[in-house]
Amino acid sequence: MSLIHVLDDGTINKIAAGEVVERPASVIKELVENSIDAGAKRIEVEIMAGGTSFMRVTDDGCGMTTEDAQMAVKRHATSKIREADDLVTIGTLGFRGEALPTIASVSRFSMMTRRAGDELGTSVRITGDGEPQVEETGCRVGTTIRVEDLFFNTPARKKFMKTTHTEGGKISECLTKLALSHPEIAFRFISNNKVSMTTPGTGRLEDAITAVYGTQAGEALLPVGFEDTDVKITGFLTKPSMIRSSRNWQTFIVNDRLVESKSMSKALDNAYHSLLPKAGYPLAVLFIEVPQRSVDVNVHPRKIEIKFEDEGRMFKAVYKSVLDAIRPSGQKLTEVAAVVEHPERRYTMEGMTLNTAPAAPQDFHEERSSGMAQSFSAAVASGTVADMEAFAEAQQLVQMERRTENSSYAPMEAAYQEKVAEQPLIDMEMDRQLSMVPIGQVALCYIVAQDPESLYIIDQHAAHERILYDKFSRMADGIPSQQLLVHPIMSFGRQEMELLESHQALLHSLGFDMEAGGPQEVRLKAVPSDIPDSEAETVLRKIVEALLSMHSPTAAEIRHACIATTACRAAIKRGEELNLRQMQIILDELAHTERPYTCPHGRPTILRFESKDLAKMFKRT
Repeated sequence: MSLIHVLDDGTINKIAAGEVVERPASVIKELVENSIDAGAKRIEVEIMAGGTSFMRVTDDGCGMTTEDAQMAVKRHATSKIREADDLVTIGTLGFRGEALPTIASVSRFSMMTRRAGDELGTSVRITGDGEPQVEETGCRVGTTIRVEDLFFNTPARKKFMKTTHTEGGKISECLTKLALSHPEIAFRFISNNKVSMTTPGTGRLEDAITAVYGTQAGEALLPVGFEDTDVKITGFLTKPSMIRSSRNWQTFIVNDRLVESKSMSKALDNAYHSLLPKAGYPLAVLFIEVPQRSVDVNVHPRKIEIKFEDEGRMFKAVYKSVLDAIRPSGQKLTEVAAVVEHPERRYTMEGMTLNTAPAAPQDFHEERSSGMAQSFSAAVASGTVADMEAFAEAQQLVQMERRTENSSYAPMEAAYQEKVAEQPLIDMEMDRQLSMVPIGQVALCYIVAQDPESLYIIDQHAAHERILYDKFSRMADGIPSQQLLVHPIMSFGRQEMELLESHQALLHSLGFDMEAGGPQEVRLKAVPSDIPDSEAETVLRKIVEALLSMHSPTAAEIRHACIATTACRAAIKRGEELNLRQMQIILDELAHTERPYTCPHGRPTILRFESKDLAKMFKRT
């Protein structure tokens, strides 16, 4: 008797199900993709117990005839392709003809379908390995598929499923990405009799993103637009100030197919380099259009992995498109500031005081305004008639001064005027009307500013750190250094010494001059000119510490680590008092950096309270 034999169809289907049907989310993905291929405009998904006991997908697509419905539940039966050559020009999401028969082989499966012109529809029922039961039935136009008791006849597979909460979360994540990949379709997701997600189906991607992720994400979107000879990339990103701890927020769609791509994820990470903390990932929904023949989608039965003909080119295209979107030319600082999410409300009754920033010695207007502001506070606190009259008189005077200032725009320091004049791309008249105006300092750490519509809080250290980082990065010929009067002798371990020796030329270009002072010692002779002498040794040790934490760092990564550390140590610290002129210079310098959202280490530089947020906090709405 031969030891080799052909497996029966039931066993073959169950083996295939192990590749196609990994968990309930796999079932939902296959069924929804079939609905999309059928031209559906509305798709409703309902599950119970995370999809382990019940799943139903209903669409208003084209439906099927009785003959097609019977063929659809047979293995390798499909309407999507006819021959092998069709694989290189696939324009549909499904094409293998495996989804329905493999799902039916491990569940209690039923399908009802009807075309628009037919009086009656078709019902198909299959229980595990049983034969299909086909009959006519009355039903709506489109197709409805129910999958119950998944893996009821394969207990080993059922045992390895996660909790119902986890499985439900995977389905929600899958549907979210499918809804974003087809904003023209209205999706509705019901879990345990509760509506979990709906999308409007308007065809506008920003509407779908807002419906799925909320208004905060919708308001922080940055459009992406890139087009080359045969590559087109569109979509949206969020500002670096809005991040999450995982890549679940990142969705890539190639030729309308939802895919996973390590190269595109890496390109996105590289484009956001120096803008995010190590554990942060931005929201991204990118549509990539390439010639069908340049990609291979027949890599895995799940059809979510693809191969590009030229991976390097795709990497560069995604990198360039994301980099251009992060800071479009001419975008103002007020437009990139992060909106505060769900500000906490606390109410206390305290005496009213107003502390303004110290005025520059020659600035008569600021000194006068500060004195008047203090008289306002005293008048309100005392409540006497005379004081209130003084308050009203002072208020009228300030309003007159403000009208005068608005018409003439009080002059700034000559050096600052020259610096701003070097920015030819900025419309100065528009900038005067719309730029933020500093109004004070909180805890000697945060700058408070305003414009006609919003209130802003700026971390002075993080903002100055970003300014210095961009300044140092632009110095292609090397960062100027200053000689140290006293050369500190620094001791390092063997690994640290090897790092310093192998990257000595790069460190020298960044303003550090050192020489060997012993077997494991270094004599530090010069540091970047912006670094205080007292910080010299600390800066070098911080850089070495950063380099040790990297795995096979590239020259660009080393340069970033060095410049970021140098900028951090040279920046204004918490506790340093600033006058209004200094605050204004920081705001305008920050506005002219390439990436003002965050410091080089990923912390936000600026937060915005919109007028509607303030109205909510004060219960005006």
